Amino acid sequence: MASEDRWLERLRLELAWFTGQAVLRSRGAGAILRFQHVRPRRRGAFQPLRENEISPQFLDRAIRALKRWQYDFLGMDDVCRRAVTLPEKRRFVALTFDGATKDLISFAYPVLARHAVPFTIYVPTAFPDGVGEAWWLGLEQVIARESRISLMMGEREQRFTVAGNAEKQALFSFIEGWLRSLPPADLSAAIADLCTRYRIDLAAVSREASMDWEDLAKLAADPLVTVGSATVNYPVLANMKDAAALREMTMGKAVAEAAFDREIRHLAFPFGDRASFRRSHVVMAEEAGFASAVSTIPGIVDAEGRTNLRALPRISWDGRRRSLRMLRVLVSGIVFAPVKPTGGATS
Repeated sequence: MASEDRWLERLRLELAWFTGQAVLRSRGAGAILRFQHVRPRRRGAFQPLRENEISPQFLDRAIRALKRWQYDFLGMDDVCRRAVTLPEKRRFVALTFDGATKDLISFAYPVLARHAVPFTIYVPTAFPDGVGEAWWLGLEQVIARESRISLMMGEREQRFTVAGNAEKQALFSFIEGWLRSLPPADLSAAIADLCTRYRIDLAAVSREASMDWEDLAKLAADPLVTVGSATVNYPVLANMKDAAALREMTMGKAVAEAAFDREIRHLAFPFGDRASFRRSHVVMAEEAGFASAVSTIPGIVDAEGRTNLRALPRISWDGRRRSLRMLRVLVSGIVFAPVKPTGGATS
């Protein structure tokens, strides 16, 4: 079903391109693009997180294309300004990167610096401190290595036998969805139990994948880089009590401000889809002092205050798509329903 949905989406985007809609009927003030991993393509059939990856070569091609299409490249401060003022003749694009992963400085930054374009990184501060848990990577390694897997799900021990790549992919999706439904303490206990059973050092895996403060300081010294917050531990906020969720936001902001000696004005909701945060978290983002907060709900940004600055939509680029035609259709905004007024961007 997922592959059929992707095929239908591809067909819809291709039709929009070939009918000329992307060029003639662009709407909105601009678009915020969201990337997670930029690194060379890896070998291996089992890559459940491939959709979160693009290659440095594609990033280069995408930036060159956006320049040809005469988009203005903006940091998040300027996005906020464009979102509340009268429309300008040229549309904008903002490049944003979630998670502060090591591949950003190793593979993405050389491309971004060469093109001299602004971009924004969202940092979950537990990870450069070396105490964040990239539980999705631990889960990936367990399933990649094992054909028989058991784990405690609630009060019962569940056992799975996975022979081929398709079964491994399905199991990853199933367990990932279950883990994301848990409160943070329960999630941490569940992934610790699983990784311990199969001798995966989750702490080492998480540290290896993340930038440290020295890496981040190098990026923060670049005037084209905007540093934002992605809370402390990158939890699913919807699984937390309001006081704990607000504490994640305020502490993430405070730690980043102390580390970089600057005001941190922009937030990314962890995961950012409709199931991961609520309207109350949009209000909390304002209470915590953020000028903007981005989601992963797809859409474009309108001008004149028609898009809630603390529930901004973003276009998450799926690494399985490598078509610049699709990119142009997506950033044009024609495939998205109009963004609702303030407060209407979450459910």
